[in-house]
Amino acid sequence: MGQKVHPKGLRLGVIYNWDSRWFFSQKKLFRESLIADINVRKSLMQKFHFASITQVDIERAIKKLTVILYSVKPGMIIGRGGKGLEEVKKFILLGINHKGKSKDLKVDLRIEPVKKPFLNSYYVAQTIADKLVRGFPHRAVVHNSMNKVIEAGGKGVKIQLGGRINGAEISRREKYFQGTIPTSTIREDVEFAKYPALTKSGYIGVKVWICK
Repeated sequence: MGQKVHPKGLRLGVIYNWDSRWFFSQKKLFRESLIADINVRKSLMQKFHFASITQVDIERAIKKLTVILYSVKPGMIIGRGGKGLEEVKKFILLGINHKGKSKDLKVDLRIEPVKKPFLNSYYVAQTIADKLVRGFPHRAVVHNSMNKVIEAGGKGVKIQLGGRINGAEISRREKYFQGTIPTSTIREDVEFAKYPALTKSGYIGVKVWICK
């Protein structure tokens, strides 16, 4: 079971909360808002890749949109004197296609720092992927990351790489473990993330499980 079910989806409503928190009874509004949320989240992750954004939470009310950014380097987004915040708000408004309705939409932006980045699965997956793209040896990168997770206070970590690792002719999967990862225990706080690394020989998929 732990192999087939998404660790976050399994724990939604028990340990984790939804990334988008709102409700619309009209089907059209629901559809439009869901697509807008996905686009905003994707574009924010790409635009502020340098600030290591790990999560984007979106809360909607009538004519109000609250966006919470979780970043490892929040100062890089805020900028000098908070100049960056206004730019982010404009960027969010541009990303939401409300067919002219975005004019009276108020955007509230909050930036939360990630206190222990090596207990965040998305950040760990991102750092591994970035190093693989730069051509670092994969085993050294993975073992180094696992040690940092355990040092940060993690109970266990599992990392899986899949693809043409080290430019091999045939793609393969490699799994690495340290500590305990109880994938089927719902009350255990298990974080999961996947991140693609585009290397010279093709994509390598990086999957990370962290038991806090």
